[in-house]
Amino acid sequence: MAYETAKEIIQSLPLRLKEGSGAGVDILYHFKISGANGGDFTVAVKDGKCEVASGLSGEPKCVIESTDENYSDAEWGRINVQMAVMFGKIKVSNIGSMMKFVEMFIPVKDLK
Repeated sequence: MAYETAKEIIQSLPLRLKEGSGAGVDILYHFKISGANGGDFTVAVKDGKCEVASGLSGEPKCVIESTDENYSDAEWGRINVQMAVMFGKIKVSNIGSMMKFVEMFIPVKDLK
């Protein structure tokens, strides 16, 4: 299945959690994605499971802000994520927590 929009990509996170990842982890992420294909999402990773909910709830360890286009381009590898963060196209409140996120999930571009 192809996930094209930022909303679809974020909602696919439970399916993309790498096996064995997230064990012993308890992290809450907030995604604030602007644009027609975005929205606000709370992503909870706890004890090897991932849940995505619409809206923002709880106290996040990391907030990610982006346009829908920049977020989907980052997941698909169409833009350099480090450069996008450096130039403010994607804003990340906690780089350490974001690095953990990157470790735990299979990027959309790598799905088979």
